Amino acid sequence: MHRSYLVGVDLGGTNVRCGLVDAQQIIRKSSAKISSAGSEEQVVQEIIHCIGQVLVPGVSGIGIGVPAIVNTQEGIVYDVQNIPSWKEVHLKEILEKHFSLPVLLNNDANCFAVGEKHYGQAADYEHVVGLILGTGVAAGILCNGSLYQGRNCGAGEFGMLPYLDHNYEFYCSGNYFTYFHNISGEKIFARALTGDQDALQVFGEYGKHVSAVIRAVLYALDPDIIVLGGSVSKAFPFFKDSLWAGLHDFPYKPVLKNVVIKASGKENIAILGAAGLHLMSCDKSFYGHAGIPKSD
Repeated sequence: MHRSYLVGVDLGGTNVRCGLVDAQQIIRKSSAKISSAGSEEQVVQEIIHCIGQVLVPGVSGIGIGVPAIVNTQEGIVYDVQNIPSWKEVHLKEILEKHFSLPVLLNNDANCFAVGEKHYGQAADYEHVVGLILGTGVAAGILCNGSLYQGRNCGAGEFGMLPYLDHNYEFYCSGNYFTYFHNISGEKIFARALTGDQDALQVFGEYGKHVSAVIRAVLYALDPDIIVLGGSVSKAFPFFKDSLWAGLHDFPYKPVLKNVVIKASGKENIAILGAAGLHLMSCDKSFYGHAGIPKSD
C-alpha cells in the first residue's frame, strides 16, 4: 500500500524546525538556526535545507507556520518578526518550484489551533480557540470545525486589545514576569516547581490577568474549548485556579459552565499543526473562508 506522509515546518524568528508526519506522530525531525539578519534568499535556502533533511518518497504536501501575516491564497509571507529581510516573500511559489509538492502556509497561531484539532486536545470539539501565551498573545480560531482567519489572516489578535494601562499581551505574555518581577518565565517556573511560595504567588497574579483575556475570548466567540499553548502554558497548573477564580463573576453562566480550558499536551504541536493544514484541505468548509485557498 502506498504510504502518504506530510511535512510540517515551524518557522520562528531564530530557528526553523521540520518534521515528517505519519498519521498522529512525527517520525523524523530536523532543526537549525536561521540567519535572522541574513538576506531573504539565505533564510529561504536554510529552510529548504531543513525540509530536505526530513523529506522522503511518499510525501504528499508541506505545511508551514510563520509568526507573521500571511496571504494564504498566494502563499506570501509579510514582515516576519526578527527576520528584517523578509518583507514580502513568495514562499509558496519558491518551495513548490523547488520540491514539486503542494505547499500551504498560515500564521503560527492558526497552525496551533489546527494542530490541536487534528492531533491534540480539541479533537472532539467544533468551536475551538487555540490561545498562545508565549512571547506574545494570539489565537487561532475554528468555527464549526473550520478555520476562521479574517480577510487578512489577522483574526485572533486578542493580545493587542487594550487592557488596564496597556494591552493583554503586556500582562499575559511570558514577558509579564520580566516586566513586573524582573525574572524570566523559565526561572520562575523552575522555582514554582520546587514549591517556592513567592513564585506561586506570582503565578496566581498572572492567572488573574489571563482570566481577563479569556473573558474577552468568551464574549467574542463562546467556544467549546480554549487550548492554551506557548511557553507559559506549561505552567498552567500554577495559575489554573486563579484563572478560574477571575471568571467567577462572568455574567453568562451557561457559557462559563460549558467551556473547557486546557493546556496543550502534545509535543511539537506547531510542526503537527503546520502539517495539519493539508489534512483540512479536503474539507470545503475549511477552505471556504476569505484568504484560504480552495483545493483543486
